[in-house]
Amino acid sequence: MSSAKAKSDAAGAKPTSNRTPVIIHATDLQKLVELLRDKGYTVAGPTIRDRAIVLDEIASVDDLPVGWIDQQDNGRYRLAKSRQKTYFGYTVGMQSWKKYLYTPMRELWTAERKGHRFALKSSDNGDTRYALLGVRACELQALAIHDQVLTEGPYADATYARLRESAFVIAVNCTRAGGTCFCASMGTGPKADTGYDLALTEVLEGKQHYFVVDAGTEAGAAVVKGLPHEAATAEQVAAADQAVAKAASSMGRKLALDGLKDELYAHFDHPHWNKVAERCLSCGNCTMVCPTCFCVNVEDSTSLTGDQATRTRRWDSCFTVDFSYIHGGSIRASDYSRYRQWLMHKLVYWQDQFGRPGCVGCGRCITWCPVGIDITEEARLIRE
Repeated sequence: MSSAKAKSDAAGAKPTSNRTPVIIHATDLQKLVELLRDKGYTVAGPTIRDRAIVLDEIASVDDLPVGWIDQQDNGRYRLAKSRQKTYFGYTVGMQSWKKYLYTPMRELWTAERKGHRFALKSSDNGDTRYALLGVRACELQALAIHDQVLTEGPYADATYARLRESAFVIAVNCTRAGGTCFCASMGTGPKADTGYDLALTEVLEGKQHYFVVDAGTEAGAAVVKGLPHEAATAEQVAAADQAVAKAASSMGRKLALDGLKDELYAHFDHPHWNKVAERCLSCGNCTMVCPTCFCVNVEDSTSLTGDQATRTRRWDSCFTVDFSYIHGGSIRASDYSRYRQWLMHKLVYWQDQFGRPGCVGCGRCITWCPVGIDITEEARLIRE
């Protein structure tokens, strides 16, 4: 399967035949937000809260993290002011776009007592139309993975499918690599090649501040027509390409994929797994911030009066003991078995099941691990 699933396949959008890049000046970015809101979209994008970049509803470009960059390393995340007033100078924050399409908690249904019977009421909530502003190339790949898992086969998630189909995706090509990024190793970035309606590359040179824009679908091309724009010159396209190439050559991490799957299988019982387990807290942070994890638990609750029952779906983690519980005990009771399951699932089992790794190289699991465990380093140590 290709490295990314085209949006035309995943969400029903038609690809555009006119892929000539155009320029939108930074002063007109607000008009993009306004146009999308006028079309009935809820615009979601990056903003700053609690000294971190998070995803939230965007009413204005003033909500974006203008002039801020992130500094990431093993178990470390900080925001810092930049000399350049870029809108998208950061890399990725702790939250991924599955927050909107595959929500952390969703009420599936409620049942209310009506005399001697119960009346069921569906709580499906897939009617919001989102415009996702600032989706990175690695995150597009994560969306493509969720498309494959959640919309194909006999057990499709209808709510995810509706939200995904109606979403308008604005990708942003990375012009700066983060300290824990390794998308170049995974072939998932830093430039978006498919799966978007619009792709922006931000260029800030002296007093020139503009976006090179590529419309990936007819819907994207229609939005561009409603904005002030001009044809991109060869020099402007070259400046954008050079900025992306700089990001590709300055990744904070690397992961060699050649032969990795077979070597990890061969070292399934290697003693190093125990060394990792001595550090791992089994907190589940890596799974919560991962853009591709989709494991959930289903919980039933009743009111104190017994007149109402609710079934709720919540994100879950393979690092919890109860996650692998089967009558009589947990299949993976030790820390080392749970960490091994997670790493093998991302880099090995996923390839067997879906034809691609379950990791897109965003580096979130490295940054947000409280003890700084690095998936690229552990894979290297185990294979060596």
